[in-house]
Amino acid sequence: MAISLSVVVLLAVILVVLIRGGSIKAGPAIVAILFGFFLASTGMAPSINRFMNSLADMVNSISF
Repeated sequence: MAISLSVVVLLAVILVVLIRGGSIKAGPAIVAILFGFFLASTGMAPSINRFMNSLADMVNSISF
């Protein structure tokens, strides 16, 4: 749960920076948000969640 909340906050910050920097306009940003919202209710959601969790575990296992 903590990882998914952190990812949501991180992606929201990135989206705000992209909109304010002019890299992405508000219209395409809204489309991307709606796409993510509807994608979360499909059968692909568990696979995406597992991929993100394995990616977070991989990054967490890197030692400096």
